[in-house]
Amino acid sequence: MTPDPDTQPQFYDSVPTKRLLAWGADTIIILVLTLVVIPFTAFIGLFFLPFLFIVLGFAYRVVTLSRSSATWGMQFMAIEMRTRDDQKFDLPTAVLHTLGYTVSITMPLLQLISIVLMLSTDRRQGLTDMVLGTVALNRRG
Repeated sequence: MTPDPDTQPQFYDSVPTKRLLAWGADTIIILVLTLVVIPFTAFIGLFFLPFLFIVLGFAYRVVTLSRSSATWGMQFMAIEMRTRDDQKFDLPTAVLHTLGYTVSITMPLLQLISIVLMLSTDRRQGLTDMVLGTVALNRRG
């Protein structure tokens, strides 16, 4: 089980703010990856820039979440993702979480609902977290 927010609130302190800052760092990393890849597409990738950005972002998130249960931005902010059983993400969970995130980010209403949930629920879970039973936690010492 993940830590109880009533008895161990330190695991959830500042998590929404840290997730926002991690998202910003991850967006910059994905942008840099996209700019590095464009020349390898003979610059044809410029015609599909939003699609290329989404595909590279999806791959980046799946790889980092499945390897360490955190993206590089999350690692920098000292947070990590956990399953309802308090386990680190495996590949299927990373894929499902990234798919949920990608759907939410492309639909503003879903993203708004996710943000409201992160700011108002005890475990600071977004919409995808609620569906999958996952949670972002401050990394354990």
